[in-house]
Amino acid sequence: MVALVLVLVVRVQRRARWDPRTCPTDLRGKTAIVTGANTGIGFHVALDLARRGARVILACRCPVRGGAARDRIRIQSGNHQVQLRTVDLGSMESIRQFAQNIIKEEPELHLLVNNAGASGLPQKMTEDGFDLMFATNHLGPFHLTNLLLDLLKLSAPSKIVIVASSNHHNGTVDFRHFRGESLVYHADYVYNHTKLHNVMWSRQLAKRLEGTGVCVNSVHPGYVMTEVLRNYPLYIKVIVNMIGFFFFKSSEEGAVAPLYCAVSEEMDGVTGKYVDSDCSLALPSATARDDTLGREGFETCAKLTSNKLSANL
Repeated sequence: MVALVLVLVVRVQRRARWDPRTCPTDLRGKTAIVTGANTGIGFHVALDLARRGARVILACRCPVRGGAARDRIRIQSGNHQVQLRTVDLGSMESIRQFAQNIIKEEPELHLLVNNAGASGLPQKMTEDGFDLMFATNHLGPFHLTNLLLDLLKLSAPSKIVIVASSNHHNGTVDFRHFRGESLVYHADYVYNHTKLHNVMWSRQLAKRLEGTGVCVNSVHPGYVMTEVLRNYPLYIKVIVNMIGFFFFKSSEEGAVAPLYCAVSEEMDGVTGKYVDSDCSLALPSATARDDTLGREGFETCAKLTSNKLSANL
């Protein structure tokens, strides 16, 4: 009986103070892009935006899984303005093609949710010469966002939401990591580093976009039961799933904090902040708040991705 009560208390505490179901924000006439929207947090973010009437573009790597998610969201939301566009965030060329098509086809873009990410990926180099996890979790979203900045500015007020993690507190910065150098692949070490870069980038981008009407915030969705473990050994999946059943959030619960950043009236005009899983402003790590290091990180990523737009920020 005591154990049951404890479980119920833990599950209640997982809830955020803000409930998207009570938020009246209407997104009819607005366009949103959600990366990694075929499953997990991204799926539920996209579903909520579609229910609010937005034109939602699912940016997914796999056309089959992305197509299935699109169809589900259309049925569950009753919104047929849900579209699928494929993109591989580990490939700079794929990102350029995706962005070019968006700019050509979409007259406006009001919301970009950089949700896609991966953990437990094998140590591998991409075709661009980057570490795969750094490319997927940071350099790819960085490149995509910068390519779409002009469209976001034209559509202002607009928002960029970067799904990071409280794990960034355990990350370190070494710019050699981008090229796969000086990296120790153990547990979540590399993932933690990429999430630290996410938060640093969010703060720097917000500073550079001041006065444009584009708000940028990073967010910790909480510890969530998603497919992020799919690259881990079976025994780790079993252990984490057993623990997670009691203590981790569901994907729908994990979507709440990113949605808070995206649609809550409380976050209108708020930029350069880090939002915790309970939908409150939180203080990121001291390293993430180091503006000198943040500027160096931004400029390094701009050079690595050869991004002309970021050079104008």
